[in-house]
Parts: sequence; C-alpha cells; structure tokens
Amino acid sequence: MTFDDEKPVTTSYDLPVTEPLRELMRRGWAAPHSDPVVPAESAPWAATRRAKLSSLFAGKRLLIPAGLFKVRNNDCDYTFRANSAFIHLTGMVAGDIVPESVLLFEPTTTGHDVTLFVHPKNDRNLETFYRDRRHGEFWVGRYPALAELKNKYQIIARNIKELDEFLLTKKETLVHRGEDAQLDSLIPVHEKDNQLTVALSELRLIKDEYEIGQMRKAVNATLRGFADVVKSLPEAMVNPRGERVIDGTFYRRARIDGNELGYNTIAAAGAHACVLHWIRNDGPALSGDLLLLDAGVEVESHYTADITRTIPLNGKFTEPQREIYKLVLAAQEAGIQAVKPGAKYRDINNACMKVLAEGLAKLGVLSVSAEESLDPNVGLHRRWSVHASGHMLGIDVHDCAKARGEQYLDGELAAGHVLTVEPGLYIQPDDLLFPEEYRGIGVRIEDDVLVTEDGAEILSRELPRDPDSLESWMSSLLQ
Repeated sequence: MTFDDEKPVTTSYDLPVTEPLRELMRRGWAAPHSDPVVPAESAPWAATRRAKLSSLFAGKRLLIPAGLFKVRNNDCDYTFRANSAFIHLTGMVAGDIVPESVLLFEPTTTGHDVTLFVHPKNDRNLETFYRDRRHGEFWVGRYPALAELKNKYQIIARNIKELDEFLLTKKETLVHRGEDAQLDSLIPVHEKDNQLTVALSELRLIKDEYEIGQMRKAVNATLRGFADVVKSLPEAMVNPRGERVIDGTFYRRARIDGNELGYNTIAAAGAHACVLHWIRNDGPALSGDLLLLDAGVEVESHYTADITRTIPLNGKFTEPQREIYKLVLAAQEAGIQAVKPGAKYRDINNACMKVLAEGLAKLGVLSVSAEESLDPNVGLHRRWSVHASGHMLGIDVHDCAKARGEQYLDGELAAGHVLTVEPGLYIQPDDLLFPEEYRGIGVRIEDDVLVTEDGAEILSRELPRDPDSLESWMSSLLQ
C-alpha cells in the first residue's frame, strides 16, 4: 500500500509547473484552522458495531477498505461512494469519507485496536495540494484533518502511508475483498476471508436506534420526492421524454434533502412498467397510462429508502388498471400482515403470492387452480410476478446480501429488521393470455417496514396506497 504524495495524479494536458510557481505555491497560506468538532451522533453506535465484529474474530487482523475510485470514462471518475461495511463500522457521513481509506482491526490480548487510515488534509508544501486531480484540495475540496476525524468519529486516525508499517508484521489477516484491488493483491487470500464478508453483512441485519432514525429520515425525504413528481406530471405528459422529467424531478429532491439516490430511479410509464428494472427512463409519459415509480433517497449517512407507487399519469385509474392495482394492493396487505417477530422471512412472499395466484385464477389466465400453482414445483402464477416480494433495506437498497441463507431467506424476523414488502403484477404488452384491455399494465406497490416488538410499522405509511386515496392525493397536489 504505497502512496507517494510527491507524485500527484496529473494528465497529459496539465500545464507544466515552473520552479518560481512551485516556490510561490509553498508560501503565503494562513495557519490551519478548524472549528471545534463534536462527536457524531453515529459514533457510539459504530463503536458498538466494531466491538461485535472484534468478538467474532479474536486474534485475527481485519482489513475493511472504503474502496477505490471507479473510472467512468478516460480520466473521469464516478462520484465516490464507500462500501457499505466500511460505512457501517465507522458511522461516517458522505462528505467525510476519503477514497482509498482503510479500517484496520489490529489484534490485542483483549480484542482489537481499531485505526482508520486515510489520506490526510493536504500539506501545502507538496505539489499534490494543487496538482493531484484525485486528492488535491484545489481540485476536490478540503479533506478532514486526522484530529478532526478522531474527535468526530471517536476513532484513531492515521496517515494512509503508515499502514505499511502494520502490514509488514506478519499476522493472520482477513480482508473484506473486492473493494480495493491493491489491498487484495498485497494480502494473500485467506480461507476465512469470506467469513469476514458474511459477518459484515449479517451485522447489518438488525438495525440499531440510530439506523432506524436514519431510515425514517430517508423515507421522509423520499415521500417529498414522490410529491414533487406528481407536481411535475403536467410537464412530463407533454414532453417527448416525460420519463426523464420524472427521473430528474426525483433526483433533484435526492440531492437537496440527501446525499444521492439510493439506486437508479425506475420511472416506468405505460408498458415500460413491465420491465422490472427499467432505468433508461427515456420514454414518453402519456395521459391514460400508469407510471410505476420506484425510487429512494439516500441520506448523508448513506441509509436509503426504497418505495414504489403505481399511479395514473392523468390522475384517474381506468377500470382494468384499477382491477390489477387492487389485486396487487391486496397481496401487499397480506404480506405486511405477515411481518412480525418470530415469523419466517419467507412468510411474506408466500402471503403475497397466495393472493396473486388466487386473483389470477379468478381472472381466468391460470391453466391450473391457484392451489396447484402455489406448489413450489409448479408456480405458473410467477409468469406475471417473477421477483420476490421484498428484501432487507438499509445502507444498501438490497441490504445484507452476503448473509447466509439461514440468517436471511430462511431466517426468522426479529425486532429491528427493516425490509420492503413489494408484490407486483406485470402483463407484457404482447401477452395473449390476458384480454387486450389488460396488456401493458404493470403494477408494483412497495413500502418500507420496520419489525417491532409486537408487530410491524410501515415507515412509509404517509404515502397513500388505496386507489381512491391516491387519486385524491394527486388531485390535491395538482390544484
């Protein structure tokens, strides 16, 4: 892990620096100043998470990198976003995380000493200050000083160049791999590396009080984004790329009230709603069609919401649209009722699918009974609903994805789980098994649900779900 501050990252079109300019750039700067730093709200919660991880890997050195820059094209990088395990263990907010940072758990006789290694605030005597396009303050803005990081996040912070000193000492070392190619190549693969990655994922299954508060914040910002979208629909319906109007409207809210989008917005109008991950968002939004909007704001702490509503673009459902919508809503209600401590995670999907299969049988499109279709070896109803009816939610939109099956898919729900309930029906425009008036209708309804001690709380309950309530809500926003 060798980092050389004397060799700034430059390009072929950067102008050369003369010696007089180099000398001038070294002087005339005010003494460093920073305002008093108070501990972050997340700091004690993150310390507890680190202690839990330490207890699982006694005697082993652990390395959890923040991640590297990812090139978009040529010399342009994507906006940096640290990996979720690093975020969870440090509690750091978006503006404070420096690319290429590494969190080190160094084993001791009583546990681990934890140190955050980062690129520190720029030294004005070094050319990196004004020539390094990736780390120079002239280019990317101010980095936090090491003392600031220590005081704010209650964790020892050291210069990234000092990490090599620790790594020279041979110890059994596990790495959270796939985030930092340089670190991966430097440390030999250990048979238990995957155990670390799994543990980092499973530690996020049960949300603590701080995390739940951040989830509420993300949900509330997302609800404001949905209201913004409804207000934008008149413009969207007259624009050849109405989906882009909708996409851009929600993105504006995400950037104003949060850090970013939690994931690429799905702004699917008309038959595009039958494409499960429609993110091109380049089509028209026509009056008389439905809009399936699946979107979430990621707040500064990186926690995200994930909400879907399917709404009539002109404010009124047609009868076929309403019929499919009410079937999906009934399925979602059944799924939400299944959310409670001690229930199986699979119970949610089973409850949703039972309602959908029965509804499809009544519509006459199943060639077998609903009961037969629900047999795991049959599943014909899934032609119109191929995805699961929910997932864990948190720092990642599909959170805890590396958790073991027995802890997630085959696990039991417990207070502190946050998950989505999101059944859907998608009738492709060329689906001859459905009467013509239903073809091209895609409906998904998704809410974010917190498992409580005695049941469940719908975090996104303020956003209407009932079709009549949806129409009234849209009307109130469009007046």
